[in-house]
Amino acid sequence: MSQAWERLEDRMAALRRRNLLAAGVRAFFGARGYAEVETPYAVAAPGEEVHLRAVRAGAGYLNTSPEFAMKKLLAGGSGPIFQLARVWRDEPWSDTHAPEFTMLEWYSLRADMGALMDETEALLRAVLPPVVECRGVRTSLERFERISVAEAFERYVGADVLGTAGDAPALAAQAGTALREGEDWEDLFFRLLLERVEPQLGRERPTFLTHFPVAQAALARRDPADARVAERFELFVCGIELANAFVELTDAHEQRARFVAERARRHALYGPDWEMDEGFLSAVAKLPPCAGIALGFDRLAMLATGALRIRDVLWLPG
Repeated sequence: MSQAWERLEDRMAALRRRNLLAAGVRAFFGARGYAEVETPYAVAAPGEEVHLRAVRAGAGYLNTSPEFAMKKLLAGGSGPIFQLARVWRDEPWSDTHAPEFTMLEWYSLRADMGALMDETEALLRAVLPPVVECRGVRTSLERFERISVAEAFERYVGADVLGTAGDAPALAAQAGTALREGEDWEDLFFRLLLERVEPQLGRERPTFLTHFPVAQAALARRDPADARVAERFELFVCGIELANAFVELTDAHEQRARFVAERARRHALYGPDWEMDEGFLSAVAKLPPCAGIALGFDRLAMLATGALRIRDVLWLPG
């Protein structure tokens, strides 16, 4: 079997387009006054998500996201920043995911979800053609759709996801499905999201899925207009999840409480792991009002090139 470097010629056109894409991203943010930063790849605490799969590196871990480090810079007075960061997740390969990948992450000091969606639209229109086609789906960037999680569940599941929060049997009944053994409300929420909602998103036009239930947005600020939801959105293009964004939580006490709850659940499932990042919690207390987004750069390259697999836009796939 030939190795990836022996088939490099087959990928060169896509890889040259990837380089142009990176240059376009840097030009976009440079023109808007963002500073490009670099943060460590080896970290002591890679995150606090319940199902986080971090890769060990010596006494610590490879970072799963530059988020904690970049927020420390924001708290220190960096101003608006962006990074093309290498990140690692201990997860299997798929056509749209690599265990080691590049994440484009940026933070705006305009702490408004609408403004961040506007900026994301502007970025995509600046670096992609007006119509993109990937994995058999053709999407026009002329107009973006914005729909809340509650609206999406009503439209595609026929359920009141906020009204049934915490009540798995009620959500299952409204969705017309049976609860699986051991399935709680959050498990069912994600099953319905993956099976019925996400396949409908980002097809004819890109879709922002907004206002997640607050339990599904541990680093995001609660919506001042509805405390049941957080100011979080995801973006889908050509049916592919491309980005995840928050209006950032700046209350260190609430952030600690959320982390404690997530750590308890993670440890109950997988056992003890790393210490909490106290430096990050100190930084949260000093964060300026801001909003941040993590966008899969390799997936963006897939959209730019029409690649069928993420391997096709990587210089040397593992």
